[in-house]
Amino acid sequence: MTTNSAYQPPTRSRPGGTTGQRPPSPRHTPGAFDGIKVLDAATLVAGPMIATYMGEYGADVIKVEQPGSGDPIRQWGANKGDINLMWKSLGRNKRCVSLNLRVEAGQELFRRLAAEIDVVILNARPSALERWGISYEDLASRNEGLVMIHVTGYGAGGPYSDKAGFGTISEAMSGFAHITGEADGPPTLPGFMLADCTAAVHGAFAVSAALLHRERTGQGQLIDLSLLEPLARFAEQATLTYDQLGKIPGRVGNKWAISVPRNTYKTGDGHWIALSGSAQSVALKVFDAIGRPELREDPEYADPLRRIVNRDAVDDLIADWIRQRSLQTVMQQFDDHGVAAGPVYNAQQLMADPHLKARGTFVPVKDEDLDEVRVQAPVARMSQTPGVIRYLGRSVGQDNRDVLHELLGVGDEEFKRLDDGGAL
Repeated sequence: MTTNSAYQPPTRSRPGGTTGQRPPSPRHTPGAFDGIKVLDAATLVAGPMIATYMGEYGADVIKVEQPGSGDPIRQWGANKGDINLMWKSLGRNKRCVSLNLRVEAGQELFRRLAAEIDVVILNARPSALERWGISYEDLASRNEGLVMIHVTGYGAGGPYSDKAGFGTISEAMSGFAHITGEADGPPTLPGFMLADCTAAVHGAFAVSAALLHRERTGQGQLIDLSLLEPLARFAEQATLTYDQLGKIPGRVGNKWAISVPRNTYKTGDGHWIALSGSAQSVALKVFDAIGRPELREDPEYADPLRRIVNRDAVDDLIADWIRQRSLQTVMQQFDDHGVAAGPVYNAQQLMADPHLKARGTFVPVKDEDLDEVRVQAPVARMSQTPGVIRYLGRSVGQDNRDVLHELLGVGDEEFKRLDDGGAL
């Protein structure tokens, strides 16, 4: 469908029925995605995090999970008692519906829900979507303005399209692990879900662009997003170097082939700091800070290209100065001279940093299971449509009755029939 008018989601009156209790919500703050409904039927991190971002900025996110076990992310990482901590944050602002997509009644209910939705997020293999009858073509036939984002390990169109893929594999295949680690050590994987998180940022941007296109034209569309390509884009320096110079960059630890100084250094009192001289003006200030201003006039240290050749000598000079002083002394000296440096934080130190505390980076949120949890606030600070955390992750299927009544007009009798038939 192509039209010059803005897209208007369908509105329908609903028959009566009994609804469940809606999740708690503080004073409503209008968000950029107010009025947008999202069906988050993906699992683990990349797809669900797209929905989390949208929910922070006003979207009504409905989380669809397999009955009983729910999203596998509920079993990942640390628990407090039997409450999963990662889910509490990733599941923020989401109403939870359980739906069995392995049975026809559940598949049809999903198609009915998708007809009332603006954005659908899925990450099952293409063959599974076809088998369940919930491919983009299936869903768009009932909702021409639908924006669907399909997150897979490798994306569509190639020989790996239906192959199982996780973030770890993408971190390896993207080139990231090859350039990460010490020169004489093995390729190094990150200690967190880097590929998934990177894909989620790209995915949230793509959904925003698709919704803008729909607003202008009325057209929905399918977004094909892989876990591999976003991280490969972030590691593009290596592919550009190979393509144009025929060189394959290797591992250099915490150093960087194109910028010196750049490393982590241990202080005299056992702490670590990171230092970056990516800008020439900042790099020269390092020599002032360590009491060697004469090196500004020495081309072996002052010239950016010569400094890269002599990176080990530069590093040794800086490391020797730092290891003789406390973290506080080093940071004060660097701050006084305008050097870009910062301490290497653990989680406790990160949450105690005075600047982050002043900005409200971590905020306490009341929770029905854990009383109160400090989680990271929405990242982008928007002056007119700020992000909001209304509540944290809820239990599997907690909002079944409410959501099905509100969107589909499901009353008590139909609800019982669906529940008894194994669809919920």
